[in-house]
Amino acid sequence: MRKVIIIPARYGSTRFPGKPLASLWGKPMIQHVYERALASEISEIYVATDDERIFKEVMNFGGKAILTSKEHTCGTERVAEAGNILGLNEEDLIINLQGDQPLFPSEYFTLLIKPLLFSSHIHISTLATPITNLKELENPDKVKVVLDKEGRALYFSRSPIPYFRPPGKEPFYLKHIGVYAYTKGFLDEFVKLPPGELEISEKLEQLRALEYGYKIAVTVVPKDVPEVDTPKDLEYIKTLKKE
Repeated sequence: MRKVIIIPARYGSTRFPGKPLASLWGKPMIQHVYERALASEISEIYVATDDERIFKEVMNFGGKAILTSKEHTCGTERVAEAGNILGLNEEDLIINLQGDQPLFPSEYFTLLIKPLLFSSHIHISTLATPITNLKELENPDKVKVVLDKEGRALYFSRSPIPYFRPPGKEPFYLKHIGVYAYTKGFLDEFVKLPPGELEISEKLEQLRALEYGYKIAVTVVPKDVPEVDTPKDLEYIKTLKKE
C-alpha cells in the first residue's frame, strides 16, 4: 500500500489570486505547506497544480509537482487526476492537504490516516478541533461538525451546530479542519457522484459523502490549523510564531 500526500494548488483563487506563491517568512506559501508534509512519515509528496508558475516554483525548491487540467471545479477533482497520473492502485491511501495551511502540524498526519488503517467501514478521515470563542462559532466561514458516539461525522454546517436551547449544559462545539484522507478507490467513486442537495445548499463538498451514505471518521485534535483564504489571513499568520 502506497501512502501519498497530494497538495492541490491553483493560481486563480477568487479571493486571493496567486495565493500559493504569496511570500511568507521569505518563502512562497506552497513551500511551507510542502515542508510540513516532508516532516511527516510519508515519503511521497506532490503538488497538483494547473499553473506553470506554481509548477516551476515547486520544482525550483526541490519539490515534486504534477500539472493537471484547468477544467477542475475543486481541489478534490485535481487530487483525483493526480492519483491517476501517479498510477495509484485502489487500496493506496491519499492525503489531500490544502495548499493554504502553512502551519499544519506534522504529527497530525499519523492521526489523520489511522482510522483508515484500522477500519474497512470508514471511507474518509478528517480532523476537527474544539471551538473556544463565540465569534468563531458564529462565523459561516468556519465549518462546524457534530459527531456520533463512534467519532463519525453526522453533519457539517456553516451554522452553529448543535443548537443550544437552555437550560442544561452547553454542547461541545467542534470546528472542522479541511484536510482529508481516503483510498484511491473511494476517491474515484466520489468524484463521479453528482453534487447533493445539502452540499449545494451549504457549499460544503464533504456533505456529498454523507448524503450518499459514506462514513467519515473525525479525529479531534487539540489545536486549530489556520488557513489562508484572503490577504488579511496571510497578514494574521505572519504575526504567529512559526513552530
